[in-house]
Formats: sequence, C-alpha cells, structure tokens
Amino acid sequence: MGEKIALACEICQSRNYNTEKNSSISDRIEIKKFCKRCNRHTIHRETK
Repeated sequence: MGEKIALACEICQSRNYNTEKNSSISDRIEIKKFCKRCNRHTIHRETK
C-alpha cells in the first residue's frame, strides 16, 4: 500500500485531489488535472 498524499493546484493552492504514491518514489508528483476553483486544467503538485 502506498503513502496517502493530497494534490494542490499550482495557481490557487486549492487541495482538490487525494491519491496514493508508491513509497519508493522520492520525487514530488506533478499531474495536470482540472481545478474546480480556476475552472481549467492546471498542474497539481503533491503536498503533505
């Protein structure tokens, strides 16, 4: 089982998504997803 993380929008810093990450990956995850507050697709980065 992976480590639970939250993904935050790069523009508005809203934490919109929760996911799991493989514990052997040390880099922060960056995924392009839809932000409900910005109403467009933006980069979402891993937060703690």
